[in-house]
Amino acid sequence: MRSRPEPRHPDPDGPVRISVEFSDGSGPARTVAYPERELPQGGLPAYLAARRDGVRSFVLWADEHRGERVATLVTTSAARGVATFQVLGPQGELIGTFKREKALRGRGLRTRWTVTPVGGPEAVGFKGRIFWWCVWWPFWPVQVPIVLLGMLENGGPEVARAPRRIIWRAGGRARLEFRSRGNRLILHAPETDWRLGAALVALLRAFDGWAGQPWDARKN
Repeated sequence: MRSRPEPRHPDPDGPVRISVEFSDGSGPARTVAYPERELPQGGLPAYLAARRDGVRSFVLWADEHRGERVATLVTTSAARGVATFQVLGPQGELIGTFKREKALRGRGLRTRWTVTPVGGPEAVGFKGRIFWWCVWWPFWPVQVPIVLLGMLENGGPEVARAPRRIIWRAGGRARLEFRSRGNRLILHAPETDWRLGAALVALLRAFDGWAGQPWDARKN
């Protein structure tokens, strides 16, 4: 599965432009979902305020014109760097849950992600490999001015992104794998519901970091 970015200046009242593609290896990838923020009472200001605490909420549409709801992601709890999410089907049925424990706030030095599909085993993954974090951290102070310059110039110099690869394992077996290059999610367990995978890749992109471009953080 792969998340496709939306235009830099999307029309908020037009078709949904960000999409998730899926391929089973037998042919070209096809678009299976279009993620869009689902705003709470209070609208966009309320959503942006809540997302600072780790809250996320979005719909997966079957088409860009919002004709059919494929799944919905909702936040069930978010506090002190730990957030739990549910993925629900069109009738409100539970498809699976995600749990994000932010680095240094949860149970380790790296952000911990837990994926639990309904009827399946709990799989745990950690953001980035320890080796690459050790390589990246010494250069971070040097990159801070570059990031600030890029924010001021709206597209200035790029920086080396923090490690983002995640491999989820259950019982010693790899079940899911997120690769930062191309924003691809590989379903190693073929029985995984593709809707759960689509919601996961969209959620990961919504936590893209302050040096990244979270798709749900735009102010229009």
